[in-house]
Formats: sequence, structure tokens, C-alpha cells
Amino acid sequence: MGKLDGKSVIVTGASRGIGEAIAKCVAAEGGRILCVARTLTEGSHPFPGSLESTVSAIRQAGGEATALPADLTDPAECRRVVDEARRIYGPVDVLVNNAALAVLQHVHKFPYSRWLRSFQIMVHAPFVLSQAVLADMVPRKSGAIVNISSGSAVGPGSAPYPQQSVNLPGFAGYGAAKAALERFTQGLAEEVKDDNIAVTSLAPSIFVSTAGAVFHRGARYIGDENGEPPEWMARATLLLATEPPEKVNGTVTYSQKLLLEYGVIEQGAGWGAERPGSGFSRI
Repeated sequence: MGKLDGKSVIVTGASRGIGEAIAKCVAAEGGRILCVARTLTEGSHPFPGSLESTVSAIRQAGGEATALPADLTDPAECRRVVDEARRIYGPVDVLVNNAALAVLQHVHKFPYSRWLRSFQIMVHAPFVLSQAVLADMVPRKSGAIVNISSGSAVGPGSAPYPQQSVNLPGFAGYGAAKAALERFTQGLAEEVKDDNIAVTSLAPSIFVSTAGAVFHRGARYIGDENGEPPEWMARATLLLATEPPEKVNGTVTYSQKLLLEYGVIEQGAGWGAERPGSGFSRI
């Protein structure tokens, strides 16, 4: 018996990387997954991965999933995502806001249009999607929302700055969006504290060696052994989505910290395990 048997779940950014791993992990626990992203078919994006490949892998493993391409910069599209999840699988039980847009440029070179698009995907879309699924969760007094964040939400502090910083130049925009997502997480968590809903935020403790990380030179290659496997983020997400709300609601945490707490791994590194994280964290 799975932890999410029969539950209706939305996972955004499910075509590759962390989102793909989360969708597969949740489906393996019985969740019925609406996989959402821009890339429907393999080869239509420069990076490998697609919604069709994610859904195919889930179904081959005996799980239930449906692909839905959507542009999450459009609030109407976000609401359509939730409407489709309801139509196919019923009222939404779990929402995982994983979709992201990493534009790593210095502020003085940052196109304003790209800045807006980053916030539309990583801040505004989670707001609209959360608002829409709460229409299911609040009356039923049940649900979980997991927002996928990043260690870049933690600023580099004040000068003098070391030659090699944890937050490299170019992360100001991406980090600002993720910091906003973490603050939104805890604000919403407080609002639904009496509704038996868990709203949480989870970031990788160290870089996850996905195609995106390779593109931005955060990883040498997909599967880089110096990074964290996306399956660790998936297992940590599952914990936050299935633990009692009174235990995890409002948590802003990191993959390896959480997996250490639950005995999934024996040693950890990076954010939460070796160094403190966000100022909004329980660390």
C-alpha cells in the first residue's frame, strides 16, 4: 500500500530533472500524477527529457500519470492546470511547485523581460496554483503544497566577499525569486494552520546534476558524482507531502537535512547538513 494511494497530485516542471524524479517517486507511492511542463515531446527542447517520456516511464512501472503542456507564466494556464487535474483525477490533494527558470546573469546585463518571466514562473505561478488548489483543500481539511526552492535563496552576506562564494555572481535574480517563494511558503502555512494542510519548502543541499546544472556549469555532466541525485529531492518531497501537517507545516528545509532526520541517509553535506540555510528555516 502506497503513501499516496488514489491521491490527485500536480507536479510542475515534470519533464526532466528534479520534477521528473518527484513525479516518478510520487507515482510509485500510488499518486495519480498530472505532469506539467512546457516540453511535451522529446527533441522539442535543447535539454533531454519530456512530459511524454516521464509519463511513459511512470506507466511502464505500473503508475498513473497524464501529461499536460502549459505555459505557467499565464495565470489562466495555471488555473487550467488545476481544472484539468480535477477533471482527470478529482480534487487536488498534493501540489508540487517545481517549475523554474534559471537566468544566471549579472544584474546590469539582465533583460527586464527575462527578470519578469523568472518571477512569473517561480513566484506568481505558485501563488495562482496554490490559490486554485486551496479551493479543494480547505473545504476538505486536507492537502499538501511543496514548493521547490534553492540554496541560492540564501544571500552571500556582507562584504568582504571571498574569491569563491557559495552564491556565485549571476544568482541575484534567481536567488531573489526563490527567497520570495520561501517567504510565501511560510506566510501561506500560517494562514492554513487550522485547515490540516501542510505548506512547505524544500531545496537541494548541494547541486543536483541535471541537464540544467550542466548547462549553467554547476555540474560537469549529468549524474556528476560530486552532486546530489535528483532521487534524494524526490524522497524528501514525498516526506513533506505525506507527513502529518502539524509536524511539517511551515518548514523551509533542505534535502539532506530531512533525509538525515528520517534515517534515509547516514551522512549529509551542503545546506542544512554542514551549514545553516535560509533565515526562514527551522535550522
